[in-house]
Amino acid sequence: MTHSPISPYVFLPPAILAIGRNYADHAKEMGGTIPTRPIVFFKNPACVISDGAPIIIPAICREGGPQVDFEGELAVILGANCREVSQADALGMVEGYAVANDVSARWWQNQGAGGQFSRGKSFDTFCPLSKITSASNIKDPQNLRIQTRVSGELMQDSSTSNMIFSVSKLISDLSRGMTLLKGTIILTGSPHGVGHARNPPRYLQHGDVVEISIESVGTLTNPVIESS
Repeated sequence: MTHSPISPYVFLPPAILAIGRNYADHAKEMGGTIPTRPIVFFKNPACVISDGAPIIIPAICREGGPQVDFEGELAVILGANCREVSQADALGMVEGYAVANDVSARWWQNQGAGGQFSRGKSFDTFCPLSKITSASNIKDPQNLRIQTRVSGELMQDSSTSNMIFSVSKLISDLSRGMTLLKGTIILTGSPHGVGHARNPPRYLQHGDVVEISIESVGTLTNPVIESS
Protein backbone atom coordinates (compact mmCIF):
# COMPACT_ATOMS: atom_id res chain seq x y z
CA MET A 1 0.00 0.00 0.00
CA THR A 2 1.22 3.49 -0.85
CA HIS A 3 0.16 6.86 0.44
CA SER A 4 -1.85 9.18 -1.80
CA PRO A 5 0.21 11.98 -3.39
CA ILE A 6 -2.69 14.39 -3.02
CA SER A 7 -1.86 17.73 -1.47
CA PRO A 8 -4.02 19.05 1.34
CA TYR A 9 -6.87 21.22 0.13
CA VAL A 10 -9.35 23.52 1.83
CA PHE A 11 -12.12 20.92 1.60
CA LEU A 12 -12.95 17.56 0.08
CA PRO A 13 -16.03 18.14 -2.08
CA PRO A 14 -18.93 15.70 -1.77
CA ALA A 15 -19.01 15.40 -5.54
CA ILE A 16 -17.44 16.77 -8.71
CA LEU A 17 -19.78 16.95 -11.68
CA ALA A 18 -18.13 17.86 -14.96
CA ILE A 19 -19.53 18.87 -18.32
CA GLY A 20 -18.10 17.67 -21.60
CA ARG A 21 -18.09 19.59 -24.88
CA ASN A 22 -19.70 22.72 -23.45
CA TYR A 23 -17.94 24.95 -25.98
CA ALA A 24 -18.88 24.40 -29.63
CA ASP A 25 -15.33 24.93 -30.90
CA HIS A 26 -13.99 22.33 -28.45
CA ALA A 27 -16.68 19.84 -29.48
CA LYS A 28 -15.61 20.30 -33.10
CA GLU A 29 -11.87 19.98 -32.44
CA MET A 30 -12.51 16.71 -30.60
CA GLY A 31 -14.48 15.35 -33.54
CA GLY A 32 -17.82 15.36 -31.73
CA THR A 33 -21.18 16.88 -32.46
CA ILE A 34 -22.45 19.94 -30.62
CA PRO A 35 -24.58 18.56 -27.76
CA THR A 36 -28.24 19.39 -27.33
CA ARG A 37 -28.14 18.32 -23.68
CA PRO A 38 -25.28 18.61 -21.18
CA ILE A 39 -22.79 15.74 -21.30
CA VAL A 40 -22.25 14.89 -17.63
CA PHE A 41 -19.57 12.80 -15.96
CA PHE A 42 -18.14 12.50 -12.45
CA LYS A 43 -14.59 12.97 -11.22
CA ASN A 44 -13.33 11.36 -8.03
CA PRO A 45 -13.32 14.02 -5.26
CA ALA A 46 -9.97 12.64 -4.10
CA CYS A 47 -8.28 13.93 -7.27
CA VAL A 48 -8.51 17.58 -6.12
CA ILE A 49 -5.21 19.36 -5.49
CA SER A 50 -4.40 22.97 -4.72
CA ASP A 51 -2.68 25.76 -6.60
CA GLY A 52 1.04 25.05 -6.78
CA ALA A 53 0.77 21.32 -6.11
CA PRO A 54 2.17 19.02 -8.81
CA ILE A 55 0.09 17.20 -11.38
CA ILE A 56 1.53 13.69 -11.21
CA ILE A 57 1.35 11.55 -14.36
CA PRO A 58 0.86 8.07 -12.89
CA ALA A 59 2.50 4.90 -14.17
CA ILE A 60 -0.91 3.65 -15.32
CA CYS A 61 -0.90 6.38 -17.98
CA ARG A 62 1.99 4.71 -19.77
CA GLU A 63 -0.60 2.22 -20.95
CA GLY A 64 -1.96 3.57 -24.20
CA GLY A 65 1.00 5.87 -24.86
CA PRO A 66 1.37 9.61 -24.15
CA GLN A 67 -2.07 10.95 -23.32
CA VAL A 68 -2.31 13.30 -20.32
CA ASP A 69 -4.00 16.53 -21.40
CA PHE A 70 -4.97 19.89 -19.91
CA GLU A 71 -8.41 21.53 -19.91
CA GLY A 72 -8.81 24.99 -18.39
CA GLU A 73 -12.27 25.46 -16.90
CA LEU A 74 -14.44 27.66 -14.70
CA ALA A 75 -15.40 25.78 -11.54
CA VAL A 76 -18.62 26.51 -9.64
CA ILE A 77 -18.87 25.72 -5.92
CA LEU A 78 -22.37 25.34 -4.51
CA GLY A 79 -23.15 26.98 -1.18
CA ALA A 80 -26.35 25.09 -0.39
CA ASN A 81 -28.07 21.79 -1.05
CA CYS A 82 -29.86 22.11 -4.38
CA ARG A 83 -32.77 20.17 -5.84
CA GLU A 84 -35.23 21.25 -8.52
CA VAL A 85 -33.68 24.71 -8.68
CA SER A 86 -35.11 27.06 -11.30
CA GLN A 87 -32.72 28.72 -13.70
CA ALA A 88 -33.79 32.09 -12.32
CA ASP A 89 -32.70 31.05 -8.80
CA ALA A 90 -29.64 29.02 -9.77
CA LEU A 91 -26.89 31.63 -9.36
CA GLY A 92 -28.14 32.31 -5.85
CA MET A 93 -27.01 28.78 -4.95
CA VAL A 94 -23.38 29.54 -5.84
CA GLU A 95 -20.91 30.15 -3.01
CA GLY A 96 -17.98 30.90 -5.23
CA TYR A 97 -15.97 30.29 -8.37
CA ALA A 98 -12.51 28.89 -8.95
CA VAL A 99 -10.09 28.12 -11.75
CA ALA A 100 -9.88 24.41 -12.52
CA ASN A 101 -7.91 22.06 -14.71
CA ASP A 102 -9.85 19.01 -15.85
CA VAL A 103 -6.72 16.91 -16.39
CA SER A 104 -7.56 14.03 -18.71
CA ALA A 105 -5.84 10.79 -19.68
CA ARG A 106 -7.23 10.49 -23.20
CA TRP A 107 -6.61 6.77 -23.81
CA TRP A 108 -8.25 5.88 -20.51
CA GLN A 109 -11.06 8.33 -21.26
CA ASN A 110 -11.80 7.00 -24.73
CA GLN A 111 -10.55 3.41 -24.96
CA GLY A 112 -9.40 2.10 -21.59
CA ALA A 113 -12.60 2.20 -19.55
CA GLY A 114 -15.43 0.92 -21.69
CA GLY A 115 -16.25 4.28 -23.24
CA GLN A 116 -16.89 6.04 -19.92
CA PHE A 117 -15.05 9.29 -19.16
CA SER A 118 -14.66 9.05 -15.38
CA ARG A 119 -11.65 6.71 -15.08
CA GLY A 120 -9.45 8.78 -17.35
CA LYS A 121 -10.49 11.97 -15.57
CA SER A 122 -10.07 10.79 -11.98
CA PHE A 123 -6.50 9.72 -11.38
CA ASP A 124 -4.88 11.29 -8.33
CA THR A 125 -3.99 15.00 -8.83
CA PHE A 126 -6.21 15.27 -11.93
CA CYS A 127 -8.34 18.16 -10.61
CA PRO A 128 -6.16 21.16 -9.70
CA LEU A 129 -8.31 23.91 -8.19
CA SER A 130 -7.46 27.50 -7.28
CA LYS A 131 -8.56 29.37 -4.21
CA ILE A 132 -12.27 30.12 -4.24
CA THR A 133 -13.44 33.60 -5.18
CA SER A 134 -16.72 34.68 -3.61
CA ALA A 135 -19.67 34.71 -5.98
CA SER A 136 -20.35 38.29 -4.87
CA ASN A 137 -17.15 39.33 -6.68
CA ILE A 138 -18.28 37.91 -10.03
CA LYS A 139 -20.88 40.10 -11.70
CA ASP A 140 -21.46 37.80 -14.67
CA PRO A 141 -19.99 34.28 -14.86
CA GLN A 142 -20.82 34.27 -18.58
CA ASN A 143 -18.46 37.09 -19.44
CA LEU A 144 -15.01 35.98 -18.25
CA ARG A 145 -11.89 35.54 -20.34
CA ILE A 146 -10.17 32.18 -19.87
CA GLN A 147 -6.60 31.41 -20.93
CA THR A 148 -4.35 28.37 -20.56
CA ARG A 149 -0.59 28.35 -21.00
CA VAL A 150 1.66 25.30 -20.98
CA SER A 151 5.29 26.12 -20.18
CA GLY A 152 4.62 29.68 -21.28
CA GLU A 153 2.90 28.87 -24.59
CA LEU A 154 -0.67 30.13 -24.97
CA MET A 155 -2.88 27.13 -25.74
CA GLN A 156 -6.43 28.23 -24.90
CA ASP A 157 -7.90 31.73 -25.18
CA SER A 158 -11.65 32.09 -25.01
CA SER A 159 -14.55 33.47 -22.96
CA THR A 160 -17.18 31.84 -20.80
CA SER A 161 -19.67 33.68 -23.04
CA ASN A 162 -19.01 30.87 -25.52
CA MET A 163 -20.49 28.16 -23.29
CA ILE A 164 -23.34 26.23 -24.86
CA PHE A 165 -25.02 25.71 -21.48
CA SER A 166 -24.66 28.59 -19.00
CA VAL A 167 -23.81 28.20 -15.32
CA SER A 168 -27.44 28.86 -14.34
CA LYS A 169 -28.69 26.35 -16.91
CA LEU A 170 -26.27 23.68 -15.68
CA ILE A 171 -27.24 24.09 -12.02
CA SER A 172 -30.92 23.98 -12.85
CA ASP A 173 -30.57 20.96 -15.13
CA LEU A 174 -28.28 18.95 -12.84
CA SER A 175 -30.58 19.51 -9.84
CA ARG A 176 -33.58 17.96 -11.59
CA GLY A 177 -34.42 14.81 -9.64
CA MET A 178 -31.00 14.78 -7.96
CA THR A 179 -29.84 16.57 -4.85
CA LEU A 180 -26.57 18.46 -5.29
CA LEU A 181 -24.97 18.68 -1.86
CA LYS A 182 -23.45 21.85 -0.47
CA GLY A 183 -19.83 22.03 -1.53
CA THR A 184 -20.38 20.18 -4.81
CA ILE A 185 -18.07 21.37 -7.57
CA ILE A 186 -19.37 21.77 -11.11
CA LEU A 187 -16.75 21.95 -13.85
CA THR A 188 -18.34 23.87 -16.69
CA GLY A 189 -16.34 22.61 -19.67
CA SER A 190 -13.23 23.63 -21.57
CA PRO A 191 -12.80 25.79 -24.68
CA HIS A 192 -10.82 24.79 -27.77
CA GLY A 193 -7.05 24.45 -27.82
CA VAL A 194 -6.46 21.27 -25.83
CA GLY A 195 -3.35 19.24 -26.51
CA HIS A 196 -5.13 16.15 -27.81
CA ALA A 197 -6.64 18.06 -30.74
CA ARG A 198 -3.34 19.54 -31.97
CA ASN A 199 -1.25 18.23 -34.84
CA PRO A 200 0.96 16.81 -33.50
CA PRO A 201 -0.73 16.36 -30.13
CA ARG A 202 0.73 18.32 -27.21
CA TYR A 203 0.39 16.15 -24.14
CA LEU A 204 1.72 17.12 -20.72
CA GLN A 205 5.19 15.87 -19.85
CA HIS A 206 7.62 15.96 -16.96
CA GLY A 207 8.83 19.50 -16.34
CA ASP A 208 5.85 21.32 -17.84
CA VAL A 209 4.04 24.04 -15.94
CA VAL A 210 0.33 24.62 -16.58
CA GLU A 211 -1.02 28.10 -15.89
CA ILE A 212 -4.74 28.84 -16.24
CA SER A 213 -6.19 32.31 -15.70
CA ILE A 214 -9.82 33.35 -15.56
CA GLU A 215 -10.70 37.02 -15.46
CA SER A 216 -11.78 38.21 -11.97
CA VAL A 217 -11.46 34.67 -10.58
CA GLY A 218 -7.72 34.09 -10.40
CA THR A 219 -4.80 32.07 -11.68
CA LEU A 220 -4.00 28.40 -11.17
CA THR A 221 -0.41 27.18 -11.64
CA ASN A 222 0.73 23.58 -11.36
CA PRO A 223 4.01 21.88 -12.34
CA VAL A 224 3.91 18.45 -14.00
CA ILE A 225 5.82 15.46 -12.67
CA GLU A 226 5.96 12.00 -14.19
CA SER A 227 5.78 9.19 -11.65
CA SER A 228 8.73 6.82 -11.62
